[in-house]
Amino acid sequence: MKLKQKLATRYARAQLNILSLVSLRKAAVQAFRLFCTPGKRARGKYPDIFETGEPLSFRLDGHTVRGHRWQPYSDSLRTDTDAPKKVLIAHGFESSSRSFEGFIRALLKKGYEVVAFDAPAHGHSGGRRIFIAGYSRMFAHIEQYYGPFHSWLGHSLGGLALALSLEDLSPDSSCRLALIAPANSIAAALDEFAGSLHLPAEVIREIDEYIKETDGHPLAWYSLRRALGQIRAGILYVQDEDDPVTPSKGALEIRQDGHPNIRFLFTNGLGHRKIYKDQEIIEKVVDFL
Repeated sequence: MKLKQKLATRYARAQLNILSLVSLRKAAVQAFRLFCTPGKRARGKYPDIFETGEPLSFRLDGHTVRGHRWQPYSDSLRTDTDAPKKVLIAHGFESSSRSFEGFIRALLKKGYEVVAFDAPAHGHSGGRRIFIAGYSRMFAHIEQYYGPFHSWLGHSLGGLALALSLEDLSPDSSCRLALIAPANSIAAALDEFAGSLHLPAEVIREIDEYIKETDGHPLAWYSLRRALGQIRAGILYVQDEDDPVTPSKGALEIRQDGHPNIRFLFTNGLGHRKIYKDQEIIEKVVDFL
């Protein structure tokens, strides 16, 4: 951890613990907002492929969400009467759609229409914070106005948000969902965050109550393992054994559940971010989709 990050963590820790002595609810809300705030935002120049896409935007929860849509390079994979199959790409926390240039090019070459948006508080979209519930609502909106989609691709937090969204959509077994190093549980992520700030257990319980009041579900509901049990689409789960951000333990637990529609692909040495830029992984995922 860099010095600037250490100082910010110490300041937040002291502030939240003092606030918890005054009001558990105020400390919980403050901590939750900090949890939902990306530490960095990718705002730089996007790859050239984005200049060829159709810019898209809509309003969600008071903010402008921005993305792109690309038409396939070739019509050779479909008849004149068929529309191209559509795939939606979802990035992770503190990332953006620009990180998926390799997937976009490969999918277009395969004959897919590709859609990718920056989540609120990420990339070129507006807002300062994002919680998984809002990310999932974003996908429901995209499905309604730019779908229907045949396939979905999600990395990290984007993978969990897609899974939660697809619970309501109920895609059939002909559809495909590729999860690359997906986030397993918001409760686990919050526990790690709370531990770094030395938050009292009472504040964590208050955060759970606050989330339940504002979004309708307790923390435990935002679970990949729970959601995947409700999805019938074909699923490819790609996980690196050395991933420090989304540990392989979550993938192994889901594999033990024995879902016949989930295929697992384990890698070694790619970690959390190299895994979705690796050319071999891109080819395998695109072949699956």
